[in-house]
Amino acid sequence: MHHRSISQLSLTRKLTLNQLSVFESILRVRSFVGAANEMRLTQSAVTKIVQELEACFEVPLFQRSSRGVIPTELAELLSPHVVSLLAQMRCLTDTLDEFRMGTGGQVMVGTLISAAAQLVPDAIVLLKESAPQVRVVVREGPTAQLFPALATSELDVVVGRLPEADWPVAQAFLLSHHPLLEEGLCIVAGPAQRFGAGERMTLRQLIDGPWILPNTESPFRATAETLFHAAGLPLPQDVVESLSLLTNLGIMSRTPRVALLPSTAAQQLANLGCLQILPVDGMPCFGDVGFSVRKDRPLSPAVGLFLECLRRVGPGAGHTIETHSGTMPG
Repeated sequence: MHHRSISQLSLTRKLTLNQLSVFESILRVRSFVGAANEMRLTQSAVTKIVQELEACFEVPLFQRSSRGVIPTELAELLSPHVVSLLAQMRCLTDTLDEFRMGTGGQVMVGTLISAAAQLVPDAIVLLKESAPQVRVVVREGPTAQLFPALATSELDVVVGRLPEADWPVAQAFLLSHHPLLEEGLCIVAGPAQRFGAGERMTLRQLIDGPWILPNTESPFRATAETLFHAAGLPLPQDVVESLSLLTNLGIMSRTPRVALLPSTAAQQLANLGCLQILPVDGMPCFGDVGFSVRKDRPLSPAVGLFLECLRRVGPGAGHTIETHSGTMPG
């Protein structure tokens, strides 16, 4: 089939931001129904918008299957351009809000588990006290998802454990990393489980028991493996691999499995009675916790205000670490 070339003027006249927003939502949630709920539209309206886009591009964009919506090759190719365009539109909206109402706009925050329990909540509370009109959207996820989203402007900032120099994510994106505090690491268990009547214990005493460890593709897994190797121990044999905090809490409440958690998150959950921190000797540092932003994009006033709140609630703000092409000088 012969396709005519599409001019920028023609595309500008045919496409609307609403259509692109629906397209991006379907790609992200992999569901017409989910996109309709997110966009506050009917499913028929979402279907009609997709049909309009496919008529414009003269190529199908999605295939439906029993497992959900599958994007076509063209949809995958268009995705980063649409995401970037919508991110710029969000910046335009923030600028207009800030001009019309003072400090307004929106902050898109990605949080890793090391910051989700205290650092991010404390910063949001402080931000809302001074700028209640700022809209804050939080997305929690693993490093492998959040840093690419930051690089494509889906997120304004990622808060959590900062990447080390040899991590692939530290070499892939033009980012600056700002340490706020040094985080510890601890071993936790369900609140009702009995371990040594509160006496100090060693990692060796726990090695033969059941464990929950981070997934193999997670940087947290490398930290866990280093912990065992430094103690001269093999990895546990009875292991569940999971990064789902709620799942892990559910498993630990029912069985005597133990898991690794950053100390701050563990202490918050222990205070709520969700788990207990085991008194294990020789636990290492988890790493630097702070925030990461793009180097090549100016920060909106709303994002800048949120970062200032992070600095205020996270004592120990230190030097800036910049990463690109494998360099991350301290």
